[in-house]
Amino acid sequence: MNVLEAVQRARESGDFSPLVEAIPYLTFLGVRVEVRDGRRVGVMPFADHLVGNPTVPALHGGTLAALLESMAHLECLASTDTKQLPRTITQTVDFLRSGRTRETYAVARVLKAGRRVTTLHVVAFQDDEAQPIATATVHLKVG
Repeated sequence: MNVLEAVQRARESGDFSPLVEAIPYLTFLGVRVEVRDGRRVGVMPFADHLVGNPTVPALHGGTLAALLESMAHLECLASTDTKQLPRTITQTVDFLRSGRTRETYAVARVLKAGRRVTTLHVVAFQDDEAQPIATATVHLKVG
């Protein structure tokens, strides 16, 4: 089965875990996708290797950025009818506060789905979605 077939199966079943498990970096981060209140939520459990600043301690910004970008890709694949795998054009991340050493969540929503470019907004949070630790705007090439 190729990747596009895996995407189609994930769209039909709503289960993106086989697709997530096929991406080595997401496996390294421990990311899983859950459906909560009808939304796909990326969950990155805490692990010691995710710490970037051991004196605070705080999550590494690269792991947060990877979680945000990955959720943008997965949401694009899930909620649009793109026939090819999206490619990142740009990603702008705003780090709003330190990511503490606990489980981190990310939720993406499509702002605009065009023929060639899809724009998404992604929010990462820990305890309260109303207090994000990072946000991102991601532009994906889809056509």
